[in-house]
Amino acid sequence: MPPALRTDAATIEAHSGTLRLAVVADTHSQPHPNTAKYLAALAPDAILHGGDIGELEVLDELAKIAPVYAVRGNIDTRARDLPDVLNIELADNGRTLLRILLTHIAVYGPKLRGEVAAAARKAKASLVVCGHSHVPFIGSDRGLTVFNPGSIGPRRFSLPIVFGKIDLSPAGVKLAHVSVETGETWLPP
Repeated sequence: MPPALRTDAATIEAHSGTLRLAVVADTHSQPHPNTAKYLAALAPDAILHGGDIGELEVLDELAKIAPVYAVRGNIDTRARDLPDVLNIELADNGRTLLRILLTHIAVYGPKLRGEVAAAARKAKASLVVCGHSHVPFIGSDRGLTVFNPGSIGPRRFSLPIVFGKIDLSPAGVKLAHVSVETGETWLPP
C-alpha cells in the first residue's frame, strides 16, 4: 500500500480452532433494517467492516452484536482513527490459523490490485477482504483468495443487499454470502 495509508494489526482468538466472522461493507450510514437481526442470528465471534461506514454510530450498533474491526472507506472522512488497512490474524493458543488483509478498495474489476497483493504477501495473508464495489464476490487472483461481502447499505442499481460470513474450523475456511432481506444464503443468479 502507498506509505500514506495507515496500517494496523489485530488478533482474533478462535476457540478449539473454530471461529465465525460476519463481514459487512458499504453501509453508507444506512444499514438495511434487517441487518442487526440477521447478524445476531449468525452469532459471530467478531464483525469485520470493509469501509464506507458513513456515520460512525453504525459501528456502535454493530458492536452490540460482536466486537467490530473496521477500516476506513473512501467516504469516511470522519473516521480518521480507523486504519486504511487492517492485518488480522486468526489464532488459537498462539498458533496462527489464518491471516486476513482487510481494506476498502482491493480490486479493479475482478482483478486484485498489485499494491494490495503485495501488501497481503508482506503480511503473510492468504485472504483479502474488501468492500467498495457493492458487488458480492468470492474469487482468487495472484494466489490469494478475494472476498467482497457486498453491501448492506442502500441498494445500488440491481445489486443484492448482502453480507458475508467466514467460518473457520479444523476442516478449513468457508466463505458465503447471506441476504439481508431474507436471512438465507445468497448465491449469484
